[in-house]
Amino acid sequence: MKTVKRVILFFVILAVLLGASSAWIHAEAVKLADFIPGRSRPFLTIAAEKKETLDLVVVGDSESYTSVSPMQMWKEQGIAGYICGQPGQKIQETYYMLKTALKEQSPKVVVLETNLMFRDPGPIKNLQSTIAEPARYHFPLLRFHNLWKIAFDGKKPGEPVFKGFSIRSGVAPFDSGDYMKETEEVQEMPKAVQFYMEEIRELCKRSGAELVLMSAPSPKNYSCKKHNAIENYAKEKGLTYVDLNLKIKELGMDWQQDSYDKGDHLNLFGAQKVTAWLGKYLKEKYEMPDHRNDPAYENWNRMEKKYAEIIQKAAL
Repeated sequence: MKTVKRVILFFVILAVLLGASSAWIHAEAVKLADFIPGRSRPFLTIAAEKKETLDLVVVGDSESYTSVSPMQMWKEQGIAGYICGQPGQKIQETYYMLKTALKEQSPKVVVLETNLMFRDPGPIKNLQSTIAEPARYHFPLLRFHNLWKIAFDGKKPGEPVFKGFSIRSGVAPFDSGDYMKETEEVQEMPKAVQFYMEEIRELCKRSGAELVLMSAPSPKNYSCKKHNAIENYAKEKGLTYVDLNLKIKELGMDWQQDSYDKGDHLNLFGAQKVTAWLGKYLKEKYEMPDHRNDPAYENWNRMEKKYAEIIQKAAL
């Protein structure tokens, strides 16, 4: 019994120390959010947003942060949105990213970019992520353990982002023809994705946010088989699904000009078209508020001016 008690006491002390050090390092990391590199950065930048100020949160992989521009949506609609995207975001990361966002925010709408719904790294990596992500969520020390490097290497700002949006003005055309050819085939959705999608739906339900599934235009990543799978899922769960790959003409997409890397991601010009459409859609369907004349959002107006200067140079 003494041995058991000692083991229990050891783990209790370890948990207390981890919890205390994690709380400290997370608070410090939030202050340095713009200087944290890599996949951890969105967890911090969304946590650094002023409490209860966001109307829209977008989650997903790189298709999310290259397709929707919050600053453009702000200028056109006055919607306060944030992109919580990561390169190759896994469904486990999506859940805990959203959980992080909803700690301090109560958005009317959560948009999930659907490309990650077909990402399957395999059973071993899925298990690793299923164990690692909750541990990193509850003990941020595990996610930001490299923070000390900034003290030695100095503060080096990462890629400029505007409320999560990455500006990419390069052009590499897609010219392989119709990629959404009709079929009755259905792409299989990985089991891990199905499980976490239920968790995400429940999380949105508890927070009062409307979950919207959106497929951004991407010839490399989408097909009619994937569309059928997401459409079936959305109907079964009573979710709204918007597939912009079926609205190419309506959006005015030009694959000779609007692709950054031959049909994988949109560049700035493609993102502008998607954002204009999505902003109007969200405004009309969900009656999103307009904060442009709200003094509490003056910093958004200042950021939009800076954003406008940068994209003007990028478009030249």
